Amino acid sequence: MGLTKQYLRYAASAVFGVIGSQRANIAYVTLRGGEKGRYVAVAACEHVFIWDVRKGEKVLILQGQKHEVSFLCPSPDGVHVAVGYEDGMVRIFNLLSGESNISFNGHKSGVTAMNYDALGARLVTGSKDTDVIVWDIINECGLYRLRGHKDFITQALFLKDKNLLVSSSKDSFVKWWDLDTQHCFKTMVGHRSEVWGMVLLDRDNRLLTGSADSELRAWDIRRLEEGKAEGEPRVKKGKTLLEDDEDDDGKEEEEEAESVEERILSCKKAGSVLREARDRVVSLTADSKARVIACHGNDAVLEVFTVLSEEEVQRKMNKKLKKAKKKAAKTQEDAGDQTAEPVVERTLKDEIIRLTNIKASAKIRWVDVLSCAGGELKVALLLQNNTVETYSLKTSDKNPAANKTARLTLGGHRTDVRTLAFSSDNLAVLSASGDTVKVWNRSTLQVIRTMACEYALCSLFVPGDRQIILGTKNGKLQIFELASGSLLETVDAHSGAVWSLCLAPDQRGIISGSADKTVKFWEFELVKDKGTDQKRLTVTHTRTLQLEEDVLCVKFSPDHRLLAVSLLDCTVKVFYTDTLKFFLSLYGHKLPVLCLDITHDSALIATGSADRNVKIWGLDFGDCHRSLFAHDDSVMFLQFVPKTHLFFTAGKDKKIKQWDADKFEHIQTLEGHHREVWCLAISPNGDHLVSSSHDKSLRLWERTREPIILEEERETEREAEFEESMAKGNAPVVPGETEGEAAPAGKKSIETVKAAERIMEALELYREETRKSEEHKYFCEKAGKELPPPEANPILVAFGNVTPSCYVLDVIRKVRSSELEVSLLVLPFPYVPELLKLFNTYIQQGLEVELVCRCLFFLLKIHFGQITSNQMLVSVIDELKTNTLSKVCQIRDVLGFNSAALQFLQREIESKEDVMFFADATGQLGEKKKKRRKRERAVLTIA
Repeated sequence: MGLTKQYLRYAASAVFGVIGSQRANIAYVTLRGGEKGRYVAVAACEHVFIWDVRKGEKVLILQGQKHEVSFLCPSPDGVHVAVGYEDGMVRIFNLLSGESNISFNGHKSGVTAMNYDALGARLVTGSKDTDVIVWDIINECGLYRLRGHKDFITQALFLKDKNLLVSSSKDSFVKWWDLDTQHCFKTMVGHRSEVWGMVLLDRDNRLLTGSADSELRAWDIRRLEEGKAEGEPRVKKGKTLLEDDEDDDGKEEEEEAESVEERILSCKKAGSVLREARDRVVSLTADSKARVIACHGNDAVLEVFTVLSEEEVQRKMNKKLKKAKKKAAKTQEDAGDQTAEPVVERTLKDEIIRLTNIKASAKIRWVDVLSCAGGELKVALLLQNNTVETYSLKTSDKNPAANKTARLTLGGHRTDVRTLAFSSDNLAVLSASGDTVKVWNRSTLQVIRTMACEYALCSLFVPGDRQIILGTKNGKLQIFELASGSLLETVDAHSGAVWSLCLAPDQRGIISGSADKTVKFWEFELVKDKGTDQKRLTVTHTRTLQLEEDVLCVKFSPDHRLLAVSLLDCTVKVFYTDTLKFFLSLYGHKLPVLCLDITHDSALIATGSADRNVKIWGLDFGDCHRSLFAHDDSVMFLQFVPKTHLFFTAGKDKKIKQWDADKFEHIQTLEGHHREVWCLAISPNGDHLVSSSHDKSLRLWERTREPIILEEERETEREAEFEESMAKGNAPVVPGETEGEAAPAGKKSIETVKAAERIMEALELYREETRKSEEHKYFCEKAGKELPPPEANPILVAFGNVTPSCYVLDVIRKVRSSELEVSLLVLPFPYVPELLKLFNTYIQQGLEVELVCRCLFFLLKIHFGQITSNQMLVSVIDELKTNTLSKVCQIRDVLGFNSAALQFLQREIESKEDVMFFADATGQLGEKKKKRRKRERAVLTIA
């Protein structure tokens, strides 16, 4: 048997060139107790980059997995940041270590809104799947899912002093949720179109919403006192709602329904704040104290408003009243009659005033604001052209001016990169976009040179790697020198866009193909510069090949014998290089050929087209060897790996694929880009590959030493498809659950199915070991002597000779907390009786009581009917009831004793050192300080 052909795997190495992705927001974070407002977190495709805006450096990367980041939310303590992804996953990262230990999987599509509560113990997430989910951070599990909105969620906020939640959506509704009962008690319908943003102001007594018009609507929130809401009957039209009136039964029911929301809170429109922009609100945010509001539309202007304190509003009203009195007095003198005392009405304009407008350098996509000491306001803007800008202004000034403090632009292009090239020594990478050309160090991924250019479509390094040549959209060739970073010459080469450049195999010149239907031949020359009298590089036009159609791509054969030209008429014409006589016409594509390449031995030519196919042709007779359906969209780029018959293709379907041109086989798919892939470049030694995409990112791929076995690769792809279909399958139905507003937070995924399978395998092993033990006992009794024990299961031996029951508990303990309920939900009922008996044993022994109780209560809830109707389980449930109550009471007593001991120690230390030892999270610290001040004042008064 002959040796099989060995392929080596290309693996993702790095993502660079992206400063901030447009899909997710920007947020200020604190890093290791550093200075406030120094670090910002932005999404970078599937990763999160933490930038030091003062130094302009990337200080931390929070590594993602596969899906694009869609939302960021820092925790109130500043130690963690919650990251939402496009597949609905939420991961909590620790900013000290940069690692993620907690992940939640409940949404079916991208996360669009996230917020922590005041303590940072709960997290609310909203998604494109129209659901709102509340997660418990401490217990690492989902609490409940709230359904009711009809379009994706734009914002969700906790109220600080009441267990309420408010959510806004693209369906134009704002909904209020009571989290104690998990139901929507009020829906605000005062918006004519989508609600795009929302902030809570004035200690949660006012709600400000941004919609698709130029108004920011303000709503006054009035909360009824607990006693009034629960105890007192509501009086309306001379009678209470507790009275029974037969004549007015229908009206009473309507009033009762209306009063449900009034018992919790009432929300009435207080007015509107007018924006200068006429389009929709793109993002609306406030600082942590809700004193400054920032909003913007689809333009480059950020509007900043400030919320005045009660004292400032009162001073303003007093001034207004004085003016009104003066005016009234003057009017009275002129008219000579007695007029009434003037009254000044308090409006929303007196409370929320415009602070300033900030003009950014490009259209704004996201904003975050941060209030610092001394009345300083820091503003971070993520712009639509891959730029981050920060501004600073003093809110205490009468007319504050915003000063630009930082601008992050060096690490990426403003527009999409349309051409890439590798230097001959494999060390430098060239990338060119609509306004700049950058040269990167491949090993450090740092920018070496940035030079302004025209809209570049193609590029190459001149032999020697000291100069580069760009072909531009307006038909010019631009020659740059890398040492000085200067433009040497601009040559008016064509009257149409230069779509393709190719270096001659003898390295003495280049050819250019253009939309003006010509292919031009150029030779390198050294000429004396008139200004400096030094020699510099230029190109001289030697020959022109005139064609009938626009030229899209040109390529020399490596033996310099042939020239291949792809035309707009969907054909590829092959000419002799020396005489420019026609040799072959390759026709078969249904749409124009956008890219082509020729193998190192000049034997094969591969063409990629907008019809999504790649065709492999022989260059001797022009016969088509094979047509491959390569991508799900246009094939944008194609290149052979040097000195092989393997080639890579890039498509608009976001994928890069490797193929074998001899065996016509698909080798591997490189997935990573989140938008269309425009181009790629392979290093001369074939070890590295760089690709660019519409997501503004450049990706570096490295050839590893790991061989690829094609059968295994196809099997892996099939498994991935199966897992994806499993995740997209119908969610398991919870028995007894109705299709209401509240539902379980978890989601069926491949991880939960695998966890359920592991629990089932552990229970099967437990049954088998129990049966072996009973058989051994029976044979010992029959023989009347102790027989050698049966051989232990290898799995139990590997876990340190643990008992089968301990092994089952260990498997349950290893299931991720956020996936535990869904895993138990997938578990078939025949395994449940065995599990209940094991739970009884664990509780008696005091093993993982909290975890076991959580599993027990969930199983009783979902299998209540089957468990209660099973006579065999009655005794087990009775035992569980007794044991659970006693053991939980015992644990509660231990916790109470420990809590009392800690409080005693706290009081002892405080009395000794006269300082507060623990800062109470519920705000009692401030109350204690107030009481102490009152005591001190009383003592001073007596003295």
